[in-house]
Parts: sequence; C-alpha cells; structure tokens
Amino acid sequence: MAWLIALAIVAVVLVSGLAWGRMAVKEIPVMASLAALAAVTRVPLAALPGVQPTTFFVAAAGWVMGGRAGFIVGSLAAFLSNLFLGQGPWTPWQMLAWGLVGLSAGWLGRLYREPDRFLLAIFLGLWGYLFGAIMDVWHWLTFIFPLTWTGFLATWAAGFWFDTAHAAGNIVLALAFGPGCLAIIRRFQERLRVTYEVREGVDFGEQVEGERRD
Repeated sequence: MAWLIALAIVAVVLVSGLAWGRMAVKEIPVMASLAALAAVTRVPLAALPGVQPTTFFVAAAGWVMGGRAGFIVGSLAAFLSNLFLGQGPWTPWQMLAWGLVGLSAGWLGRLYREPDRFLLAIFLGLWGYLFGAIMDVWHWLTFIFPLTWTGFLATWAAGFWFDTAHAAGNIVLALAFGPGCLAIIRRFQERLRVTYEVREGVDFGEQVEGERRD
C-alpha cells in the first residue's frame, strides 16, 4: 500500500511540476541527477542517526533552480532513497518534508541569489528541526493515542537530539561546501539555458524556410 501511495505522489509531483509554468525539457536531466545524488548520499549514512546530507543537496537545487524544481528534487530524493532503505507510510511525509525544503530554498533564492555560507547555514540549521517536526507529526498521528498536545511534545522531545544532529550536519555542509555547490549547479543550469534572437524586419517563417533550403 505504501508503494502505491508513494508512486501516486511521485506521478502527481512530476505532472504538476511540468504543468506548473514553463519548464525547459533540458532541466529535467539536471533535476533527476540532483535527486539521485541527494538519494545516494543518504543511503550510506543511514546508520548515523539524524545525519541527512539529502537536505543540503535539495536546498541547493531549490536555491539555484527555483522552488518548483526544488520541490520535485526533494520528493524524488525521498522516494529513490527509500527504494534502498525501505518504503513505508513514512515515505509520503518524507517526500513532503524534503519537497518543502526545496520549495522554501527556491523562495529565498529569489531574494539572495548569491548567499554567503552563513545564511545557508542558518537556513539549513532551521530545516534540521523543521524536518524533524514534520516527521514527529506523522509519528504522533500514527502511533500516539489519544492525540493530545502532551503526547506531541513527548514525541518531539524524544527526537530532539536526532533533529539536533540533522541540523548540525546541515550547518557543517553549508559552511564547508555551500557556495561551491551552488556555483556548480548554476554553471550547469547556464549551459542548458536556451536564448532566442528575433531580428527586426525578418519574417520568421521565411527565415526557417531559407535555412532548410541551405
């Protein structure tokens, strides 16, 4: 059942992402590569509680490519990594959480196109705790009965140190590799950008026909 729900969410995310505004076809391989990178880096570190490099790569993708691409990369990264770590009812929540990481990074990327490493560290540090809070909501709704604020606070407190490890790992990655990672992604995005030049006084149809004859 969890597989079907996760696959349905992946399909909805991809279709809605492609339909939401204009997305260049050449951006799709970049997003797929970033999602795979974010997923692969999660798998070998799964034994370390709270360490989630996926958050860093998803945020970097969203910061450079925009919130829509960031949401798609985050959702796909969660689904792909769970192919190795195990799908379950937690998968849709992880897809939502990492999708929101990329979406919010895209919003901030509009305001700060060239952020310093400290701004990235603050942003990713906060998301270390926000990601944990989202997953705490899933755990609270699924396993805690009756649903009370006391029960939620107990759930949050139980995972606090894992969230702290997540935030600390994010901060270290941002300080060490943040600006460089953004620059690499931006370089690939610029190479795939297509521009069109319209010449005044030249009919486009005639120009295309002339090029075909040549």
